[in-house]
Amino acid sequence: MPLHALDITLTRPLTPAETRQTSRTMPFAANHDATRLLTLVHAKTADKALTRLRNQIDGRLPVDVITTHYPDADGQVLLNIAFPPATRTAFKDAAREAGQPSRVFLQQLIHRALTRHSRQEADRLDQEVQHLLARTTAAHLLAALGRALTHTPGTTPC
Repeated sequence: MPLHALDITLTRPLTPAETRQTSRTMPFAANHDATRLLTLVHAKTADKALTRLRNQIDGRLPVDVITTHYPDADGQVLLNIAFPPATRTAFKDAAREAGQPSRVFLQQLIHRALTRHSRQEADRLDQEVQHLLARTTAAHLLAALGRALTHTPGTTPC
């Protein structure tokens, strides 16, 4: 059975007791502030791995969302979100009104939100660049951007 790498995003850092308890039930790696965990789960599919992990840790950890660490063959990162009952009911009702399965409806909703966010961020950056170009030359702006992108934190910039 294949192993699937899964990311667990927590709503708060783990306490030392939660860290010890969790390490007894599953191997994991934590980030610097213990708000994200990475683990491996045996399952036939990534979707089944997400469900298996959710069932294993639900109620024991302050889980916000579980995702696949690597995109699937279609380039998609799978999400496992435990919505409160009222939210789940609202999604199901909206999906039914749209004549779509809940999963497809939510997928499209998230995709539209991410597309809108990307477009807004690109527009914001375009405006910032235009504002900067009004006060300097393109060459100076490009040089400053290059320095900013190549600067290593903790070192003195050139």
